[in-house]
Amino acid sequence: MKETQNIEWKLSWRDEYLKWICGFANAEGGTLVIGKNDKGELVGVANAKRLLEEIPNKVRDILGVVVAVNLHTQDGRDWLEILVHAYPSPISYRGEYHLRSGSTKQELKGAALDRLRKLGRHWDGVPVPHVTMQDLEPRSLAAFRKMAIRVVV
Repeated sequence: MKETQNIEWKLSWRDEYLKWICGFANAEGGTLVIGKNDKGELVGVANAKRLLEEIPNKVRDILGVVVAVNLHTQDGRDWLEILVHAYPSPISYRGEYHLRSGSTKQELKGAALDRLRKLGRHWDGVPVPHVTMQDLEPRSLAAFRKMAIRVVV
């Protein structure tokens, strides 16, 4: 099996792989697998349980996105699956914008970066992926409506 637009394999975790997560978020989403070689063969990952807690926090704190990190065990070896959804607004890694294209991660600059930017949007106007009205608390919506009426009047 080969790496694809939506799958990347890494032997072990390095913080620089936050760029790959950023790239997936700016493209179609994807899966970063830690503990497999470039051929997709299981090699296992050390400290999997520590990484299971560490990675989601780093992704949230540095990229501002939420990912699912799943621990798997096969043939007595642990490996991690990091599931990244596509985001509707550009995601940056420390001011850099990355994009997954084919089986590569590319840093966007110049005209390529201009195409990624979604102009005229604010943080409160960008939807959160996979959240519907049914996920929201009706009491919170009612309280928000009351506050909005007070501001308008």
